Amino acid sequence: MTAPILLGTLLPVVPLVAGLIGLLLPPAPQATGGGEPRARRMAIVLGTTGATLSLVLAIALLASLDAPAEASRTWIDFGGLVVTLGIRLDPTVALVAVAVAAVALAVQVYSIGYLRRGPHDAVDVDHRYPPYAAQISLFTAAMLLVVVAGDLILLLVGWEVMGLCSYLLIAHDRRLSEAPAAAMKAFLVTRVGDVGFLLGIALLGVSAGSFRIADVLGHDHNTGILTAACLLLLAGVAGKSAQFPLHTWLPDAMAGPTPISALIHAATMVAAGVYVVTRLFPLFEQVPVALAVLGVAASLTLLLGAFAAAAQDDLKRVLAWSTVSQLGYLTGALAVGAPAAALFHLLTHAAFKALLFLAAGAVIHAVGSTLMSQLGGLRQTMPVTFWSMLIGLGALAGLPPLSGFFSKEAVLYAAEEAALHGGPAPAWVGWSVWLAGLAGVALTAWYATRLLLRTFLGEPRSPMLQPHDPPAVMRWPVLLLTVPAALLGLAGFSGDFTGRLQPSLDEPSANLLPPDPLVQLGPTVLLPLALLALGAGLAWARWRRDPTGDPATMLGRLRPLFARAFRLDDLQHTLVVRPVTGLAAGTRTADEVVVDGVVTGSGRAAWRLGGVLAAWHRATLPRAATGVLAGALLLGLVAVLIGGVA
Repeated sequence: MTAPILLGTLLPVVPLVAGLIGLLLPPAPQATGGGEPRARRMAIVLGTTGATLSLVLAIALLASLDAPAEASRTWIDFGGLVVTLGIRLDPTVALVAVAVAAVALAVQVYSIGYLRRGPHDAVDVDHRYPPYAAQISLFTAAMLLVVVAGDLILLLVGWEVMGLCSYLLIAHDRRLSEAPAAAMKAFLVTRVGDVGFLLGIALLGVSAGSFRIADVLGHDHNTGILTAACLLLLAGVAGKSAQFPLHTWLPDAMAGPTPISALIHAATMVAAGVYVVTRLFPLFEQVPVALAVLGVAASLTLLLGAFAAAAQDDLKRVLAWSTVSQLGYLTGALAVGAPAAALFHLLTHAAFKALLFLAAGAVIHAVGSTLMSQLGGLRQTMPVTFWSMLIGLGALAGLPPLSGFFSKEAVLYAAEEAALHGGPAPAWVGWSVWLAGLAGVALTAWYATRLLLRTFLGEPRSPMLQPHDPPAVMRWPVLLLTVPAALLGLAGFSGDFTGRLQPSLDEPSANLLPPDPLVQLGPTVLLPLALLALGAGLAWARWRRDPTGDPATMLGRLRPLFARAFRLDDLQHTLVVRPVTGLAAGTRTADEVVVDGVVTGSGRAAWRLGGVLAAWHRATLPRAATGVLAGALLLGLVAVLIGGVA
């Protein structure tokens, strides 16, 4: 076994072992005398060690992988339909694995401080920390399995374990009444998409005679089967990556702890759908209708998320809807035939969105509120958090020279090229993604500026308990994430980096010319910059006019509509949830009244008949003799009558 294969195999195994051992730990009792409970200390060691080793392995894989590699072993053979245990490695795998492991390590370390007693908590420590840390490790293992899997069934295992862990992590804080409901909603909505995802995998596997990804990509599929499979796979992508119309779970998932929001909504679960499409992109290139569907969903998702983020008052929900919008850029890049640009923005988004969530967690930890209407004036008391948030919001808005500027520009450039010169999808898809992306630039700059002004500038709008920057264990993950959030975009100027974002198992010798850099700065970049300045300037001007007011008032009567995300969640509840709930209630009633009624009724009838027979059986001797004589007379009478007739 070569070194890259060994490293790739160990990537999901290490956090898996840490998670399984962590699940054996008992819940940590409340600390006494200011000391750490032993179970909590052991959970911290297991969680951070597993994440650290995963990051070391991912970096070693990135450094040692000079050519694509694959290893597999037959697991199950269903009469010629083969399922394998194997991994499929290339530079893209290594880059995504580094991003996943880095965010997982930051979340594990950050959680040590975040899940302790804050100034507004009534408990000393979270006594359920051991299972929390173990579930993060299992979640990390599942995502890394998706990243390295060389077989679609193995990928599906990681895909589903990730969904289960997200359900458990979102519902972690049982003191919040909305947490269990949010977890259930996330689980059910993503499962709806996963039904299509499973059927799509089944179609591809049956068509190719194997679920091994290399076999699936190399097989000449029937056009109808391939079209159906790609469309079904997009259902799973819509669920995991929060695409319209299966996006409604993600904002409600903010009921989970803030570090979990960083984990799920940055480099991991929401990126899984995008990553799978890039791995199978040669198939999607052959199905323009699938790319067209993806492009329409991407454009709607991008604008929907941006408008909803602009109207929120909750700090975490702004970032959640922002994630929905940024995922529209990712899937939009795929729709116009630019998987490298999608992966580039995936990596930068992982950095700056994880930074933003953890910085928001620092604010929540210090202030005890997520509502911007109760914040303000934190720049002086929380300078480290302020500058970190400034870098994160700048990268989110696409402010040069931060990372988000270059990766977002790569997406817009690819969409413009597809609109003008064509691509694997119809030209109108390129126009749709490009125009939606430009509108998203202005909207993102507007709500990012509003968030910064409402949270950190002006005067405090409510009494606070001396807010200050978080302790070192929370501060250092935030500070370290500012580095890739600020500088990672510069890698887009490197053709070598672009080559690493092209998933392939071709030999390097087949690539005669180095790929062009992802970042192509030209006159067209002036339009996004002008829109960015327009959006930020409008929010700033409105705030300068009234520093105590909310720039969102300029939305007027549309704000409630935007805040409810065009009431699509209500529509989904009316058209889907209520009918299904009503059908379930009717089915339950029919089961209890009709089915159970028949069973219970027949039992009661038999019991009553038995009672009557038992009463006759227990009759006294005179009554029994009378009965026998009466029966004998009756039989004699019948015999006489029959004889007379005869």
